[in-house]
Amino acid sequence: MEASPSLLTALSGYVQQDDLFIGSLTIRESLIFQSMVRLDPDIPQADRLKTVDQVIRTLGLTKSQNTAIGIPGRIKGISGGEKKRLSVACEVLTNPALLFLDEPTSGLDAFMANNVVDTLLKLAKMGRTVVCTIHQPSSLVFSKFDRLMLMSGGRVAYIGDASLGTRFFNRIGYLCPDHYNPADHFIDTLAIVPNEEESCAQKQKAICDSFGEGEEGMQIKDLVDKEMEKIEHRGLQRSVSVLASKEAEVISYTNYRANWWMQFKALMWRDSIGILRDPELSQIKIIQSIILALLFGVIYFNNPLDQPGIMNINGALFLVVVNLSFGNIFPVINVFCEEMPIFLREHFNGMYRVDVYFITKQLVMLPLFIIQPIILMSILYFMVGFYADITTFFYALFIVCLLTQDVIGMGYLISCAVSQLDVALTLTPVICIPLLLMGGFYLSTGSIPVYFVWIKWISWFHYSFEALMINQWSNIDNISCHGAVGPDSAPESAHANRTVAATAQLFMSEYTRALGTQEEDVNCLTTGSQVLQMFGFPEENFWTDIFAMVAISAVFRLVAFLVLLGKTYRKKR
Repeated sequence: MEASPSLLTALSGYVQQDDLFIGSLTIRESLIFQSMVRLDPDIPQADRLKTVDQVIRTLGLTKSQNTAIGIPGRIKGISGGEKKRLSVACEVLTNPALLFLDEPTSGLDAFMANNVVDTLLKLAKMGRTVVCTIHQPSSLVFSKFDRLMLMSGGRVAYIGDASLGTRFFNRIGYLCPDHYNPADHFIDTLAIVPNEEESCAQKQKAICDSFGEGEEGMQIKDLVDKEMEKIEHRGLQRSVSVLASKEAEVISYTNYRANWWMQFKALMWRDSIGILRDPELSQIKIIQSIILALLFGVIYFNNPLDQPGIMNINGALFLVVVNLSFGNIFPVINVFCEEMPIFLREHFNGMYRVDVYFITKQLVMLPLFIIQPIILMSILYFMVGFYADITTFFYALFIVCLLTQDVIGMGYLISCAVSQLDVALTLTPVICIPLLLMGGFYLSTGSIPVYFVWIKWISWFHYSFEALMINQWSNIDNISCHGAVGPDSAPESAHANRTVAATAQLFMSEYTRALGTQEEDVNCLTTGSQVLQMFGFPEENFWTDIFAMVAISAVFRLVAFLVLLGKTYRKKR
């Protein structure tokens, strides 16, 4: 019968050349996760753990089973040989009858390569058929292969006993020197040499023709014919029915062994461990928030409610918005882009659904990205001297949490759309800078060109800054005129800063133009409403800003999910 993809999935395992794992997990934890999503759902958890322990012993991973797999430059992990054996263990876990491996020794030294091949030989002696492509095996590694197939230009150059390959090449005139690695001799004979492509191609054709028409090729053909006759005599229909039942078993699980809830629990468990152990996403983010909050708090410490204080408080608020935006979007892109190849491989291996992965990713990362902005704002709020009211304080915490979720949503969207880390990091400032300019601090909302107004409606900088400003100034009506610059006032001390004076005068000019009065009629801003009016932030926009930030967070995530789903769908097709 024809070997369909679902039938091959039921009967075989495939170890790819690249070893992709969540580096913060240990070997045992990685195999436990595999058992949760790849073994039959009816198997009790205790039996799953027994299977994991058995595979660990079989693959010789007992001593390192509790060692983290490792993340280069961040978490010290296992060796290359152990990582390759772990890749084999993940496939052996499902007990496949046929195991395919793509260059299992690539990138390993001679000792590690021999160790991996010994493991494969052990699996073969246990009753499995192991088929692998191999790149430049040593003589010791080559001696352990039972059967050998050499291909050149898409044709078979030799297939048969590995020990008899040298005899075939000697017979057709390509003698293997004494004490020479046969594998190296085969590669040298069949390789295409630069600038000699035509002669090498003719040599390849001659070798393939010699094998196909020679004694070895005819014996292989006769052997295949005899085996097919044996299958027919033993009952082809029974063999086909067995294979069909295996295929139906896979199809019955709709391409996923575990159900939705089992996938959800497995991913929540694995991602939670990854978040807690990855220093870049947990400890460093918290420490960074504390240090930056203290630094900004010292710079803007205890600002009075006077004219220079207006500028300082507004600057501190916008600095919070900018810091939470750029401080969170890049870590999200880094982590999500790094995990994208792992997600794609595991998803196409039928381990879990796209929606399960996306939802669990949001839920696992949610606590960290709530705690981090709360720590930053809690420290900064009282050090700067924002409006001292408990309700206003909690509203400020709520706003910065919404702001962070908007930023994370954009990070997911960029990561899902681009996937390549370097491209995503290059594209992020191009997207964020225009949104930043529409925030209302560097550019007055009334000065935005008509053809760029639409950018403001998708800018979390605008909504969060406006909401924080309204939250800060709407209840203040006793701003001091100290430090104001006007025709009837001057700096009270000789050391008054010229920049502060110039900025205050600029504020006054903007405000008087907004009111349509003469500058000499007004000397300072005395209420928070006047500050908001100068920036063009109506107080009634507060809840509109809140709802807009919620909508932006939801829309960014929805679009990111659809992009990710579309990417997996295109690859399936």
